[in-house]
Amino acid sequence: MTIALSLPLGTERLQLRRFTPDDFDDLYAYQSLPDGARFLYRPPLTPEQCVSGLARRVAGSAWTEDGDDLVFAVCPSGGTKVVGEIVLKLASARSRQVEIGWMMHPEYGGRGYATEAARTVAGLAFAELGAHRLFARLDALNTASVRVCERLGMRREAHLVENDLDGERWGSEYVYAMLAREWKPQA
Repeated sequence: MTIALSLPLGTERLQLRRFTPDDFDDLYAYQSLPDGARFLYRPPLTPEQCVSGLARRVAGSAWTEDGDDLVFAVCPSGGTKVVGEIVLKLASARSRQVEIGWMMHPEYGGRGYATEAARTVAGLAFAELGAHRLFARLDALNTASVRVCERLGMRREAHLVENDLDGERWGSEYVYAMLAREWKPQA
């Protein structure tokens, strides 16, 4: 299914929009931080990796095949500064399984931005993209993301013990999910 979304998406405090080539400095500011990458099982990104990642974000995908994704820049309302991102990944087009993820600049943590943006994009996944099941995979030590999942009303479906190697540390992972029929938009 090819999609046509009306962007930007707005909330009371945030604007969610497509990335532009002008967003490099903001993207690099959080993607290059050890604190930003510590739960992603990868090192911080180099400037070259951010250039190619930004090009992919700007180009977007058709949302037709497994692995296609939509990445939204998260900006406080009234500004253009990108403080993080929310991604929807089409894990299975056939069974309408969609993975959601987020990354925020640690400087903007604790303000509820990740929850607010994730709630908006979860609503989009169910209402406009036809997702049957929305899930998030996160490091079991990432308590901030655990709280985001729980605020969205997702349930913990799995605890994968030492399933990935993060440098020298074995990481465990939680899987949180909800079905379309369980989604309750914020009133």
